[in-house]
Amino acid sequence: MFWSMKRLLDGETLTALAWGCAILGAGGGCDARTGLLEARQAVEEFGPVPLMDLDELHEDDLIMPCGMIGAPTVQIEKLQNGDEGGRLRDHLEAATGRKVVALMSAEIGGSNGLLPVMWAARIGLPVVDADGMGRAFPLIPQLSMELAGIAPTPCVMTDERGNVVVFRTTSGSWLERLARAATIEFGGAASSAEYSMSVAQARTATVRGSVSLAIRIGQTLANAQDDPIAELISELDAFCLVTGKVADVERHTTEGFVRGSVIVEGLGPDTGRLLRLEIQNENLVVLERGMVRASVPDLISVLDSQSARAIATERVRYGQRVTVIAMRCHPVWRTDRGLQAAGPRAFGYEFDYVPIEVLARAAA
Repeated sequence: MFWSMKRLLDGETLTALAWGCAILGAGGGCDARTGLLEARQAVEEFGPVPLMDLDELHEDDLIMPCGMIGAPTVQIEKLQNGDEGGRLRDHLEAATGRKVVALMSAEIGGSNGLLPVMWAARIGLPVVDADGMGRAFPLIPQLSMELAGIAPTPCVMTDERGNVVVFRTTSGSWLERLARAATIEFGGAASSAEYSMSVAQARTATVRGSVSLAIRIGQTLANAQDDPIAELISELDAFCLVTGKVADVERHTTEGFVRGSVIVEGLGPDTGRLLRLEIQNENLVVLERGMVRASVPDLISVLDSQSARAIATERVRYGQRVTVIAMRCHPVWRTDRGLQAAGPRAFGYEFDYVPIEVLARAAA
């Protein structure tokens, strides 16, 4: 099949994509390094993957959003065998009676921004330049497709052993409950495809251009000269919250999530400051002496202070020199429905969302 395409996702491009996905993951989406290794191997074996704009596809074509579900700490060690994408595609086609023409990252963050590339290479399909979050979130219904009213099911889940489950639920919240339970039985991590939709639906129900954005972020890091963090902040119009060292990490895996907190002790100009990051797979909230400095749905990323590479929540360790930045989320998450789905109160915090640019201005 011949496709007109924006670009080919090859080995060199995948490295930039991985670095960008790690930053957009806000600490979650699983460590992008494992996704990069898997995607590289598939591209080397089967060839580069076409990256398509949704406008280049027929409006009735079926898009398959896909990725991993489960605890990132498990996903680092519980690698896939590579056949999961083909099984997801086959069972989704059987459930819908329609042919899948392209894959899409359910979330661009972390390795979930790279896994569809691996699967697409192996089954000979393109990847579309879009995703369902513009970042990473821990819950299945925290997708732009849910906000747009796209049906969450049929949802197909599989594991590296070949087990397959197909869900048909009454809502996204019920899918979250049942799929999370299945994920635990799968061993804490599984592959899934949900919220399948037509190209026409995807054009207004997704975060478009997110793959290209991730690649551009990675290229900014690759080309940075004297101060990669400053260049990254400029590229993203982001805000620096603190520069310091990791003074304490509390992290545990429960109910299919990684939960915990990280304390960052300020250094240099930030000496004397202590910031606390609250974690549920992703960095959710930054607190300083009880004051909110940043919160979901805005993105909070922990960077290595020298390289500006993002450090996933499962990779944060005591003593690391880090810089914590925050950046604006996609506008869909600042709507009433977006905040209801993914604002602070959706995670049990007793405060309302305040945009990062407002919080940063107040703290200046």
